[in-house]
Amino acid sequence: MKHIITIGRYLNAHFVWFVLAAAAIAYFRPNLATWVVPYVPYLLGIVMFGMGMTLKRSDFSGVFKSPKEVTLGVIAHYLIMPLLSVAICALFQLPDAIAAGVILIGCCPSGTAANVMCYLAKGDVALGVSIGTITTFLAPVLLPVLLLLFAGHWVHIPTLSLFINIFQVVVLPVFLGLLINTFLGTKVRKATSALPLVSTASILLIISGVVAANSANLFATDMLVLIPIVMLINVLGSVLAFFISKLFGVSHVKSRAITFEVATQNSALGLSLALLFFSPAAAIPGTLFSVWQNISGPILASHWAKKEMDEAPLKPDQAPDPV
Repeated sequence: MKHIITIGRYLNAHFVWFVLAAAAIAYFRPNLATWVVPYVPYLLGIVMFGMGMTLKRSDFSGVFKSPKEVTLGVIAHYLIMPLLSVAICALFQLPDAIAAGVILIGCCPSGTAANVMCYLAKGDVALGVSIGTITTFLAPVLLPVLLLLFAGHWVHIPTLSLFINIFQVVVLPVFLGLLINTFLGTKVRKATSALPLVSTASILLIISGVVAANSANLFATDMLVLIPIVMLINVLGSVLAFFISKLFGVSHVKSRAITFEVATQNSALGLSLALLFFSPAAAIPGTLFSVWQNISGPILASHWAKKEMDEAPLKPDQAPDPV
């Protein structure tokens, strides 16, 4: 079990490299990963179950301790990212399927990676967990409604089917994981320690399947514009989230949590929904976004962590010698 935990931590620490490696293998040898596509919803369910197993009832206390910040984070998440996605799709006049994929990833709930980034950045992790959990539980209602509102004139939006699917593969697994962790936490402790490895492997498989399904068109000339587009959405989302939180008088530590929860999307959910309800091409933006947010997130987290260390007051025994 100790080896599994070590491998899981190593995968998480170097996640972006494993994502790039999995994508490269699937791109050059798609036959090795196309089998994954029909199983994407089940893999997503595993990821969300793992998220639920990490939650505790005490995690929800943050909602009552910081109601203003939690409310601001949830509202900002479901306003900033969808509106940015729509604006950029209109600006670049993207094809229908690609526009649907961009808006879909913009309407997804917060990704679990946001909590890791928040921890590395020395932000308020409890606040981040509260925001991320609420955006996840609201996703079955808000995601279909936002898609219908913002992407309905690009593609047909099967609102009811989306609601049912998101509820089945997101809310139910998270709730089940939370129940098991609450009532059987001590009895399943060893199994829980292996979940990061299982979740990470599931996400890598999902990305591999999507890349394999799009290998013929992934780097076509008209697709290359998606790279700066997903980068722009993520960066602008981070900037807007941070400055809006400061505008509302939120402390710097809590602003970091809100920033990551707003700009980090559940890309695995976006990929699953794109394959199920739209087209393989609609999953390309989510694939690129997944890679980019796992590059930009650690960069921002490292910057804030370093800034925190530089600004920390020196202890008496660390004080510089007088000149």
